[in-house]
Amino acid sequence: MSAPLNDPLKNISRIDLASLPTPVYKLNNLSSELGKEIYVKRDDLTGVETSGNKVRKLEFAVADALKNNADVLITCGGIQSNHCRATAAVAARLGLKSHLLLRIDDTPPVEGNYLLDKILGADITFVSRPDYSNRRTEIMEGIAEGYKEKGLNAYIIPEGASNGIGNFGYINAVKEAVSQEKELHIDFDAYVCAVGSGGTFTGLLLGTKFYAPDKKVIGFTVCDDRSYFADIAIKTGNDTLDLIGHKDIRVKDEDINIIDGYMGIGYAVSTDDELKFIRDAARKDGVIFDPVYTGKAFRGLYNEIKKGNIREDKILFFHTGGLYGLFPKQDQLAWIV
Repeated sequence: MSAPLNDPLKNISRIDLASLPTPVYKLNNLSSELGKEIYVKRDDLTGVETSGNKVRKLEFAVADALKNNADVLITCGGIQSNHCRATAAVAARLGLKSHLLLRIDDTPPVEGNYLLDKILGADITFVSRPDYSNRRTEIMEGIAEGYKEKGLNAYIIPEGASNGIGNFGYINAVKEAVSQEKELHIDFDAYVCAVGSGGTFTGLLLGTKFYAPDKKVIGFTVCDDRSYFADIAIKTGNDTLDLIGHKDIRVKDEDINIIDGYMGIGYAVSTDDELKFIRDAARKDGVIFDPVYTGKAFRGLYNEIKKGNIREDKILFFHTGGLYGLFPKQDQLAWIV
């Protein structure tokens, strides 16, 4: 058994934003069906306005923003971004302004996370998909410059808070999960999550290096592909290690277990079969996955176990939230449920 490394969180600034620890429990019926011990860590219960995995990352990103005397938090995502909604809620809670760069194709209906963004008082700039892909950092820097001219200090948080600082959120989640394993008298073989901007997966990967070196981390892409996210994990993971002075430890390509093939027809776009899977999982174990992240990732886990491609017996799936993403799909869901 490998020895765990020194605690990486000891000297890192963090503010308490999430309701932690989040519960862990077994999915009894799905476990029986799959012949595995499948548990879920309910990170969708980190809060209400701030629910999901994003707030764990924001505990560290916003702590850094406050150290830099920020007046405004600027971030970006899709029109139904959980991260953007959580950032707007955190900003309101702390008395800061928020400005969101939201990716759209057409003028969106005011629903789901976008509705909550507006309720929370975020300033919003819309951007096309091509400009979002190619120029989002440049656009956010321009927004920050506009605030500077008004005498306000803006702090830019990247998509999903998935950077060297944001990764600490899921390093901390591993520390929490390991403690819960001791209470539950179970030693998981693998942690599993959706991969949508890369920070949750990378944080879990780094966290296991420090607290649980014998565990495997498995990710399922919900956009882009393994190659794209491997680059993110290597870059941002090593940025995190540099921040805490562990230049002797590196994230390498061979560390990265990310499975493609479950994105479906596109990011945040659902097939009827995917929505039926979410319905069926809810009826089997009373847990509701979202259509953008956890529904696709858990469906991937389910299918890969059925195929015999995942050999690990004791699995902890991180439910990273996103319930609000179901509501804009009510028309498609109507005949399915």
